[in-house]
Amino acid sequence: MPKISVIVPVYNTEKYIEKCLDSIVNQTFQDIEIIVVNDGSTDHAEEKILKYPSIKYYKKENGGLSDARNYGVSKATGEYIAFVDSDDYLDINLFAELEPYMNQEIDLIKFQFQKVDENYQKLETNRGQAFDTVTGKEAFENLYCRDEFMAVAWLYLYKREFYLQNHFQFAKGLYHEDFGLIPIILLKARSVISTDIAGYYYFQNNNSITRNKDYAKTVKKANDLLVHYDNMLPQIKDLDEDSKEKIKIYFTNNILLRAKELNRKEQDDYIKEIKKRKLIHNLKISNIKQFIKILMLKINIKLYLKLKKV
Repeated sequence: MPKISVIVPVYNTEKYIEKCLDSIVNQTFQDIEIIVVNDGSTDHAEEKILKYPSIKYYKKENGGLSDARNYGVSKATGEYIAFVDSDDYLDINLFAELEPYMNQEIDLIKFQFQKVDENYQKLETNRGQAFDTVTGKEAFENLYCRDEFMAVAWLYLYKREFYLQNHFQFAKGLYHEDFGLIPIILLKARSVISTDIAGYYYFQNNNSITRNKDYAKTVKKANDLLVHYDNMLPQIKDLDEDSKEKIKIYFTNNILLRAKELNRKEQDDYIKEIKKRKLIHNLKISNIKQFIKILMLKINIKLYLKLKKV
């Protein structure tokens, strides 16, 4: 059994795939299997992937990032699972630096990342919250307010046994697939450690600035958050009441913030869905600021959103 199964979903990233695969193939820690899932690419990505004889290559019809990740997990045999997006890449020492933590039988091992531009120049390093081994609930509490990238799939190593026992699946056909799953994984983990190792390089292309110009996509992204909320509820039934409360607050706050991006008609419909689910009841009063926020939301959600600076 390899120590790590590295899952790389690929869809039309011929420009970046070699950089990505080179960084994994050349890891100084070599006890890994590399699983590449070609999710119906229509470019020349396959030709470049086939240059790497050491990888396990699978080709399937296009089903989206979630479907490709789930497929990769089904083929994995490693003790740990890692996800790498095909336009990103790794420091060649990342897994070597993480090896000591893998030997401690930890369910989730978190690391940090660096943003890079189209010329692979470093833009900034994300320094999220680092801490020694804690429970999943404690990890969620540590990361919730201090790390905006808490719910990013590629920032963790996952103990495969723990992952499979809980039947974790990324939701197919929805945006924000990481948001819909990673907080649940965190809260169900028996043990989590967050390191200060920044060995993942997150690629930022110039097009990312204009992504939200597709308003139809913006509307779907907002509505998909509501679907993730609905899907989350049956998955947290086995958690204690405090954990249930915290994850509901986390989802509710993110759903409320997304309403700011919608135009009047879609925002009205979105608010109706928020009220239908009684999401405001998830929020708890812990101080006067929270009291004012909840009071305003109960009186007039649209007014709160207008006054709220996001």
